[in-house]
Amino acid sequence: VQLQASGGGLVQAGGSLRLSCVASGRTLSRYQMGWFRQAPGKEREFVAAISWSGGSIYYADSVKGRFTISRDNAKNTVYLQMNSLKPEDTAVYYCAADSRVLLTRDMNEYDYWGQGTQVTVSS
Repeated sequence: VQLQASGGGLVQAGGSLRLSCVASGRTLSRYQMGWFRQAPGKEREFVAAISWSGGSIYYADSVKGRFTISRDNAKNTVYLQMNSLKPEDTAVYYCAADSRVLLTRDMNEYDYWGQGTQVTVSS
């Protein structure tokens, strides 16, 4: 499956962005989906994950209450709604797909990755 992330940009602190990840090649409903991010000089970290049905969702503590992950399997798309953005949210955001049964926060379990989209939050 090929993943294409989009929706990043420059926003002021307190603002909002919605990231999208469109899948092609195979139906998205086969996969658990995750969002990860990597800030300059830091390791890639987990942000959010959603099961194939949308029935299970995980968030990193740092984004809980501000970010919302969702999916539309009919559109082969996963979303990350980001509200109340902070400068520390600045990073390249990646979507990823995992073909395993159990939803996971572990990036090493994800099989396919998109190219990333830059999010920059100014103070």
